[in-house]
Order: sequence, then structure tokens, then C-alpha cells
Amino acid sequence: QVQLVESGGGLVQAGGSLTLSCVASGRTFSSYNMGWFRQAPAKEREFVARILWSGGITVYADSVKGRFTISRDNAKNTVYLQMNSVKPEDTAVYYCAAGTGWSSRVDAYGTWGQGTQVTVSS
Repeated sequence: QVQLVESGGGLVQAGGSLTLSCVASGRTFSSYNMGWFRQAPAKEREFVARILWSGGITVYADSVKGRFTISRDNAKNTVYLQMNSVKPEDTAVYYCAAGTGWSSRVDAYGTWGQGTQVTVSS
């Protein structure tokens, strides 16, 4: 099993960019499919993007498609979320998650990081 630590969150103006990182401990990172999720105040956690263990397939929520890019470096045990053209509605705590299935569902992921806050000002 891996442990996940996110970083890179902060305050950014609308239209700006931010890159989130998620570093995994353990030597089995490359066997996990990885996802990014977010949770805004008083809202349920929602899917943002996911990437296959090999990095060969990515899937995005419609709300971020064309603006966000998920990538991974298995040699560095790290998954990234590049966020461009951010909007105030992107404000949330962002979580990375590891799972063995291939799904956008929250309950498909068994390991979660502690989250990193992203705040987009208008």
C-alpha cells in the first residue's frame, strides 16, 4: 500500500495557473491507477481527472477538460495536476487518490492524501 502527500496548492487569480503534485511512498506506485478529486465547502467530493498506471490513458471531468492536465512520473513516484485558466469555481480542497480499479467513482479508490487547498480569486 502507498501513502500519498499532496502539495502545490495556494491562492491564484482567475485565469492563472497552478501545478499540484502528489508524492507516493512505497515501491508499488507504478501499479496503481491515480486520480485527482476535489471538494468544495458544503459539497460532495467530485472527480477531476484520472490516469492509468502506465500513464497511457487519461480521463477528465467535463468541467476541467481542456484546462487541466494529469500526468505521472513513475520513476519519481509522483502524479501531477497542471491547472490552467483557473476559475473561481475551481476553488476546493484537492485530493489525490490511488486505486487498482479504473473508475471515476470516489469509492473506487482506497488510499487518499490529506488534501491541498486551492483558492481562485476573481
